[in-house]
Formats: sequence, structure tokens, C-alpha cells
Amino acid sequence: MAKTLVIYYSRGGHTAQISRAIAEQIVQSGHQCDVVNILDNNHADIDWASYDAVALGACVLYGSYHKSVFEFVTRYQAELSSKPNSFFCVNVVARKPEKRIPENNKYLQKFIELSPWTPQDVKIIPGKVNYPSWTWYDSLAIRLIMKMTDGPTDPTTVIDYTDWDDVKVYANHVVSLINSEAVS
Repeated sequence: MAKTLVIYYSRGGHTAQISRAIAEQIVQSGHQCDVVNILDNNHADIDWASYDAVALGACVLYGSYHKSVFEFVTRYQAELSSKPNSFFCVNVVARKPEKRIPENNKYLQKFIELSPWTPQDVKIIPGKVNYPSWTWYDSLAIRLIMKMTDGPTDPTTVIDYTDWDDVKVYANHVVSLINSEAVS
């Protein structure tokens, strides 16, 4: 039975929900999984040796990742690289299928360029537009971005672009990284 660690940064809660769904699928497939929020201080207590794989996820807002994501990968890059690993990027631009291809997603490419850690595997997961839950400033700014990218601009809009079945497939893929590592 493999044990996976899912670590995430979430601003509005959607990436946390995706991370929990990944963990649930891993557990349902007969393995163990722990979930840790980067912003929790308990990540200093992670027993890296007890995990067979790690998946790190972060959301994008205004075209960037929160500084805590880069602080985390800088501090733990050796631990992340020491076992099968994957990075999943959650962003609304991935609502367009062609933006789910790593080479076509500038936000994933930005992470790879700026991160001292090079993930072994990557995944892009479409995020969620939830104007009513955002501050007036965030809502206004994102509506402007959406207007430029032909996205929804109605301030009452709530659209979850996440393909939850694909999230389950990704969870199984993370576990399969352990098996492929054992074979190579």
C-alpha cells in the first residue's frame, strides 16, 4: 500500500477542494494519503520518508502564484525531488481545452521557469469562476481579464470548469508514478 502526500496552496478554497478529491480517490483506490495546506505551519513536521509520492498543487490569480508556493518549493526542493512527484496547476484559463496542454499554458510554464524545483510530472486543472465570493476588486479585475479572453463577465456568475472525473484519473496517475518509478 503506497502513501502519497498532497500539498496545496488555495486562495478561495477551490484548489483545497481539488486536493481533497485527489486524496479521496487515492484512498478509494486502496492507498493512503495525507493532505497539507502550504499555509499551515505543520509542513515543517512532514515526515518525508514516510511517503512514496508527492503531488503539489497551486492556483493562479492575476497570472501568478502566491509567494508561499515558491518559498515552499525552495525550502523543500530536495525532498520533493527525492520521490515520484507531480505539480498540478489550477487556473481558469484552462477552461479552454488547448490551455490544458502544458506547452500551451503560460501559467504552468511560468511556474517551471521560476521554480527551483523541476517537477517530474505536471497537470493542468481548470478552475472555478465565482464572482459573488470574491472581493469587489478581485471581481472587477477578473471580469476585465475575462472580457479580454472571451470569458464570463456577469458579476453573478459561478462556473466550475473542473472536470471532476479527470481529477480522479489524475489521482490514479499520481499513484501510478510510484509503480513506474519502481520499474525504472
